[in-house]
Amino acid sequence: MEAGTPGGISVQDEAVDKSNFKKCNQIAFYRRQKLLRPGKSLYRVLLDSVTLSDENVKFQIIHEGNKVLLQVEIYEIEGNIFRLKIDEASPLRPRYKVPDVLIKEPTTQRLLISHKEAGILVLSSVNEDYKLRVTANPFQVELQSKGETVMSVNSNGLLYFEHLQPPPSDRYTQNEEAASDSSKEKQEDLGLWQEKFGSFLDIKAHGPTSVGMDFSLHGYDHVYGIPQHTETLLLKNTSDGDAYRLYNLDIFGHKIHEKIGIYGSVPLLLAHKPNRTSGIFWLNSSETLVDISTKAVHTPSRSAAETAKQRAVPLTDVRWMSESGIIDVFLLMGPTAFDIFKQFAQLTGTQALPPLFSLGYHQCRWNYEDEQDVKAVDAGFDAHDIPYDVIWLDIEHTDGKRYFTWDKKKFQNPRKMQEHLRKRKRKLVVIVDPHIKVDPSYILYAQAKEKGYFVKDRNGQDFEGICWPGSSCYPDFTNPDVRKWYADQFAFKTYKGSTNILFVWNDMNEPSVFKGAELTMQKDAVHYNNWEHREVHNLYGFYQQMATAEGLIRRSSGKERPFVLTRSFFAGSQKYGAVWTGDNTAEWSYLKISIPMLLTINMAGISFCGADVGGFIGDPEPELLVRWYQAGAYQPFFRGHSNMESKRREPWLFGEKNTQIIRKAITERYVLLPYLYTLFYRAHTAAEPVMRSLWIEFPGKMETFDVENEYMLGKQVSYSLQFDLNIFEVLHDKKKTQKLWEPFCLGFVFLQIPVFQRGGTVIPLKTSAGKSTEWMIDISYELHVALDAEACAIGELYVDDGHSFQYLHKKQFLYRKFTFHKNILSSSCVDESGQYHTTCVVERAIILGFGKQPTFVTKTLLSCSDGKKKEVVFTYDTKTSALTLENLALSVDADWEICIS
Repeated sequence: MEAGTPGGISVQDEAVDKSNFKKCNQIAFYRRQKLLRPGKSLYRVLLDSVTLSDENVKFQIIHEGNKVLLQVEIYEIEGNIFRLKIDEASPLRPRYKVPDVLIKEPTTQRLLISHKEAGILVLSSVNEDYKLRVTANPFQVELQSKGETVMSVNSNGLLYFEHLQPPPSDRYTQNEEAASDSSKEKQEDLGLWQEKFGSFLDIKAHGPTSVGMDFSLHGYDHVYGIPQHTETLLLKNTSDGDAYRLYNLDIFGHKIHEKIGIYGSVPLLLAHKPNRTSGIFWLNSSETLVDISTKAVHTPSRSAAETAKQRAVPLTDVRWMSESGIIDVFLLMGPTAFDIFKQFAQLTGTQALPPLFSLGYHQCRWNYEDEQDVKAVDAGFDAHDIPYDVIWLDIEHTDGKRYFTWDKKKFQNPRKMQEHLRKRKRKLVVIVDPHIKVDPSYILYAQAKEKGYFVKDRNGQDFEGICWPGSSCYPDFTNPDVRKWYADQFAFKTYKGSTNILFVWNDMNEPSVFKGAELTMQKDAVHYNNWEHREVHNLYGFYQQMATAEGLIRRSSGKERPFVLTRSFFAGSQKYGAVWTGDNTAEWSYLKISIPMLLTINMAGISFCGADVGGFIGDPEPELLVRWYQAGAYQPFFRGHSNMESKRREPWLFGEKNTQIIRKAITERYVLLPYLYTLFYRAHTAAEPVMRSLWIEFPGKMETFDVENEYMLGKQVSYSLQFDLNIFEVLHDKKKTQKLWEPFCLGFVFLQIPVFQRGGTVIPLKTSAGKSTEWMIDISYELHVALDAEACAIGELYVDDGHSFQYLHKKQFLYRKFTFHKNILSSSCVDESGQYHTTCVVERAIILGFGKQPTFVTKTLLSCSDGKKKEVVFTYDTKTSALTLENLALSVDADWEICIS
């Protein structure tokens, strides 16, 4: 998070010091795994151990060197998913298996053994589209789709599994003298039982437990995913030894174009080629490194006339290496990108449907000083006619960094302050970090201490680290009892001064420990059920957000949707709220890199994400700030945020000209909210990402595969960070795409952003913006219709109360479809079970690309018994071919049609 710390602690200089963070060659398990080179695997299948059940196929494999047996389980899961689990057949103690990430145990389908002889085992899916060809010696698996090999497992022989061993009884005694000096040095270098980094010693009570596996993706040379890194959209080769690292860390002032892990980790990798998308989900929450290598391999030509010729086919090898746990990997077979998104959501859940206010604009700073400052900023938005929904309070609002409290001098009456915001139809978000100040008089600390709810150190004492309050302890969120207790802290009677317009921001939850190894918790700290922190590290923030969201739901007796922003995340975090890219810098390069970062997070199932507008660290020049607002307005989560050492940055402080541009950008966001909310409903129900790379919408167009400065917001809107309208020639060439694109944003005062609407679509908008989302409930709708080459268009609108779970429990929603076909614009119901009613109307429709001026336009309310046609007022612009229909007053929840003749 932030730059300075209390009590003379300074983390800013430390955090930007690369020596505080490990390079790959400083990670012991990585060094050990890299000793295993590609070649023939030392594992072979014991074919006489094969057993078949309705659930899975099981067999054992043996290592030819150490003779250790591993148990292999292969599952076919409904929806074109295969699961491969590898564990020790007889471990000394259970190995860690990631809980709580999968929403349920997946439903399996019976695999059939279709062939078993000569060292080959062939498994067939029920529908026979897929086959798994298991080679016994060496152990390999080929996954085939309709005879074509899509993916192979262990084809490079890099299956790596460190079995649990009894500790050397004399490893801390003088008996070590019996070992040779060279042997001791080698053991220390490999970090088997202990590992040093700087002044920190990591004691490995259970010894080395690393696991790894390689996967070959046939025909693929474009791979994506595994957030979070400050890297390009397209994953790069790591042949230089600089692997992608998945290890949640608080790296203040992080650099760009580096593969080091930062705040979040989702071990999902996607591979795409024009006719197929595949995915690998490596379910492991310990530190993980990923090596990638793409090359061309030569295979015989498919053409019968050219059988002697060779053709070059791309092949991408992916090697996963984790510090501990088991191998539990899901192979997602698509075959489309949208199938992959559904498959991943089937396993880990879909994006939570956010409350509507959270899609508005958020104003944040470290820190707004006091109640008067909050009121002044709130009034400033109204005075400058700029919409916004939420004002945020950072750590300084608390009593000495004690969360769930208030600084009584600065915030003497927080309830009254919130009532002031409520009357203005706005909300408040406050920060609640995981660390708890060591202070026996602090009730939260005293309760957790008494109940034994803190993470322990390796000696069984409460783990203490340094963070904002000074000495701090950390709740063990892996313990369900701790999560329940933590959720209870958000009850109104417990969290004094809170109201139902207060929502929560979980920061510093990697977890951040200022004086810890790599500024995080010691790996040998001990959690619930005696699991070491190394096993669960990447889950810590996931669990805090889970508990926080549950607390906000519980305080309303299950009626109201929560809003929780988290910095640290893992696979499945989408179920609990939003994430952001962390502490970025006010430089052009950080604006640019935010696009591929957000696109990658969206691919990993977390649609509700954004980057701090303007950059958290430093002071942006006015043009950079303006452009960042223009970008943020077309991204899922839209928040301006800045460091306490940055100059004040409210939108009206950069001159009237810039204020106009920022006002326009934020206003367009509010007008766009019906469309954006509908996209989030699709993310919630169909796992479709809100923010999409171009290749997802244009999977056959290779020229889009590495584009990262343009993206789609849903399938209807195209946005670019470039400012040259000619950049869309690839997509807008009518001959190539058979689609039309219409300028959607009709121009700023200056610095126009290229925003286009896709031909063949209907976008629902509000006719105007209000002071906040709640002010806009009764504002009428406008339909923005862009016709395709066949003069057709289609779009959707989802509406509910915007805040409760009644859409889910009582079917209080509307889901409408708008269609333009044969010169008729019509509205019909998508889901008849929806029972929500609104007095809101469609007041206007603008039809772009309409070929000629009509002579007559009528509207008909189909739900009326008389079905009378009424004349419609219209205007037609011959220069732009835009037909505008006015004063429609057609109910949103009714079936109707408009006929143009």
